[in-house]
Amino acid sequence: MRKVYDFLKECGVFYIATVEGDQPRVRPFGVVDVFEDKLYIQTGKIKNVSKQLGANPRLEISGMAGSDKWIRLEAAAVEDDRREAKIHMLETNPVLKKMYSPDDGNTQVFYLRDAKATICSFTEAPEVIRF
Repeated sequence: MRKVYDFLKECGVFYIATVEGDQPRVRPFGVVDVFEDKLYIQTGKIKNVSKQLGANPRLEISGMAGSDKWIRLEAAAVEDDRREAKIHMLETNPVLKKMYSPDDGNTQVFYLRDAKATICSFTEAPEVIRF
C-alpha cells in the first residue's frame, strides 16, 4: 500500500472516477494520506463526488508519473467520520487548511478498501498491489 501512496504522491495530480446514474464522472485530485495503515482521500461533503460515493462507493483512480509509468487503482471508498482521521489528512496536506477544517461539517475523508492497484509501464511488466 505504501508503494501506491508514493506513486500517487509522485503523480502530483491523479484522477478519480465515480458514477452518477449511468454517467461516469472524473475529476482531478492532488492529496492522499496514509492513516492507521490505510490509504485515504479527502473531499468536501458539498461536492458531487461526495454524493456519488454515497450512492456507489466504488471508484477508480488513474495517474501518470513521469512519461512512462501509470497507475490504475480500483477500490471501495469507506467514509471515516472520526475527527482524528480528518486532522491527520489536513496536517499531512496543509494546502487543504485554506479550505477545510476538521469541525467545519464539510470535510470528508475516505479510506480505500478492497483495493487493487496496477502500476504499468511501457518497458516493464505490470505490478499488481492489493490492500
